[in-house]
Amino acid sequence: MTVAIVDYGSGNLHSVAKSFERAVHDNKLSTTIVVTSDPDTVRNATRIVLPGVGSFNDCRDGLKKVAGMWETLDEQVRRRGKPFLGICVGLQLMADRGVEYGTSEGFGWIPGEVKRIEPGDPSLKIPHMGWNTLDIARPHPLVANLQLGEDGYHAYFVHSYHLAAQDRADVIATTNYGRPITALAGRDNFAGTQFHPEKSQALGLRLIANFLNWHP
Repeated sequence: MTVAIVDYGSGNLHSVAKSFERAVHDNKLSTTIVVTSDPDTVRNATRIVLPGVGSFNDCRDGLKKVAGMWETLDEQVRRRGKPFLGICVGLQLMADRGVEYGTSEGFGWIPGEVKRIEPGDPSLKIPHMGWNTLDIARPHPLVANLQLGEDGYHAYFVHSYHLAAQDRADVIATTNYGRPITALAGRDNFAGTQFHPEKSQALGLRLIANFLNWHP
């Protein structure tokens, strides 16, 4: 099995790759982790990971600048059904559109918009940055055997925008920042985390292992 981590100039690729390699080692999996900007390598991979750091627009534009990558991801994930994990802006790009610094179209895999967080509490600052627990919205293989809820594992967040999904069934988990905000979303063979699993220690490694063993 080969996991392609997409390199398009955005995202903490070293940390992401290292966390996947550790999950492979700890779970004794026969899996190769490849960081790549080559659409053919992505096309030949078994699973795909799309990290993203920064604004929706910048990540979308960076991805579009890698010749053939946007089309390859849409083909391999939407049409071929390969397991896909988006991280931070990688999750947000699955939406119909983002409204950060103007409106930009996303992949449209999950109906909804990426909007600025409105915590409803003036004492809570934007960006939302730090460690938070997760609340399960619905069961999903990516959160199997994870200790979540108020007394559960913590995930690391750093973001000002989140996915406002049209269909609540697409939200797998939320976190509370003055009000519930999307922490994990997905449908079919694709899912994404607003938090950074590569920085989320026990929770992140367990979630990555679940992704590596996920057969949607």
